[in-house]
Amino acid sequence: MALPMLTGCSEKIAVLNPQGPVARSQYHLIIWSLIMMSLVLAVVLIIFVYVLARYGRKNSDGFDPNDTGNRRLEIVWMVIPVLICVLLAVPTVKTLFSLNQPPKATAAQAQTAGKSLTIDVTSVQWKWLFRYPGQKIETVNYVMIPAGTPVKFRLHAYDAMNAFWVPELGGQQYTMTDMPMQLWLQADKPGNYDGRSSNYSGKGFAHMTFKVMSRSASDFDRWVNDVKENKPALTHEKYMELLKPNTVKAQAFSSYPAIVAKDLNKAQMEALMNGESVDTDSMHGMDMDHESGEGGSQND
Repeated sequence: MALPMLTGCSEKIAVLNPQGPVARSQYHLIIWSLIMMSLVLAVVLIIFVYVLARYGRKNSDGFDPNDTGNRRLEIVWMVIPVLICVLLAVPTVKTLFSLNQPPKATAAQAQTAGKSLTIDVTSVQWKWLFRYPGQKIETVNYVMIPAGTPVKFRLHAYDAMNAFWVPELGGQQYTMTDMPMQLWLQADKPGNYDGRSSNYSGKGFAHMTFKVMSRSASDFDRWVNDVKENKPALTHEKYMELLKPNTVKAQAFSSYPAIVAKDLNKAQMEALMNGESVDTDSMHGMDMDHESGEGGSQND
């Protein structure tokens, strides 16, 4: 009876409201898994009630709790779980492999029509940096994409490990230092979608959100031109400020320095600033409880 109140009534559950082909394929997988689990639960409950009624205290004659060696029953309870695993595993593996490929583009005629868009994403405590290598622009805490166009997000982490997630467009993917990950997403139509971090990374974690703004392909092209013409350039000094652990508002930059494209992690950036080699995959320990959010020593 309390279930309707617990579900709420103001908004749809984002995970169950797919707005793109990637999210839709994952949604179908979730529904299929729920159907299979519901069938298992129903069968178990039916057998449970039957056994209680058939072999209850008043009808226990002929029931031997130590009965063994029933070959038919042993075959049944071995075959059924195997079938359930197969029915769950096959569509899961098929979906996972399909998600490694870009979805089919459906954009209208424009510069991005029929093509894919690549965006480099860097997670920083506690903000998201989005770099457009093809357009040579940068945004912070929001990303603009053309509707109907496959978008390849190349994911990196500057400091703490994190997770990039836009529930209405697809599942989450981790961001890690020295281990680039990728995620294909696509929006069916223009709209705004909430993105967030799904991996705890310190005191500013709750504010580590971003907006995915899907627009028509022509509107996306106009937005790119507007950023190039009217937004300031991202300087090296400003970039270093963005790498500090804090929260900032949404921003856009008409260009970025060459160091941004290197995707250096915290340890490599500190080495570079000190004139040392950046050929290292070591990271200073992250102190999540420190007021400044700075990394600790190797022995922390």
